[in-house]
Amino acid sequence: MEAGNHTGVSKLFLLLGLSDDPELQPFHFGLFLSISDSRLHTPMYFFLSNLSFVDICFVSTTVPKMLVNIQAQTKDISYIGCLTQVYFFVVFAGMDDFLLTVMLTFCVGTEIPHFFCELDQILKVACSDTFINEVCMYVATALLCMLPLTGILFSYYQIVSTLMKMASTEGKYKAFSTCGSHLSVVSLFYGTSLGVYFTSAVTHSPHRISIASVMYTVVSPMLNPFIYSLRNKDVKRALGRTNDAKFNVLFLFSPQNLLDFFL
Repeated sequence: MEAGNHTGVSKLFLLLGLSDDPELQPFHFGLFLSISDSRLHTPMYFFLSNLSFVDICFVSTTVPKMLVNIQAQTKDISYIGCLTQVYFFVVFAGMDDFLLTVMLTFCVGTEIPHFFCELDQILKVACSDTFINEVCMYVATALLCMLPLTGILFSYYQIVSTLMKMASTEGKYKAFSTCGSHLSVVSLFYGTSLGVYFTSAVTHSPHRISIASVMYTVVSPMLNPFIYSLRNKDVKRALGRTNDAKFNVLFLFSPQNLLDFFL
């Protein structure tokens, strides 16, 4: 084989394995499969393995950068790097909370009166004690919903305070119209999601819970593109340019133009 760097060549590596003898393949398969203890093949240890993986990812979002800063004697971080760190920190923290919450046992043949496996409905059909799980769920809901909602409401308070100082009535109307539509979607999402989780202990109507869940899992994501994109002036201009470009392409390749070109 020619020496050198061949990383740019799109070829596959072949893993030859332990033996080329086909008769030994079932033996090797059974041997290495038997190494894994069958007592660990339970949902609890499945969750524990995923929890370990999430914990590794969770720590990896903060510790490496901290170690680099300590070693290099620098404290700077880029804007994109900071937002990326926040994103993965929130994602893995949420996964950690929910994995800790769902580690419980269930009865065989359990029916969930819902259109998807929502956490509060899963806890209701558990056979074991779910007090600790419910506490974790409420804490996670408070952290993942109440804190962002508080920040959003404070931001809108600042926006409204600024708008009240505007002299133009027309500008105020447009701004309040845009902010009102944004705030209505935010209220729909957080209001129904918080209602589902914080009232699950006192509400025993699966039908009402399902309807509320539809609001924040289906209706709110469906409205977001219309509220945040289609009402945006820059998006409208981009769509207009796209439509004009499509019209020009269709006009260019019309049968009459093609005939004039070749003639």
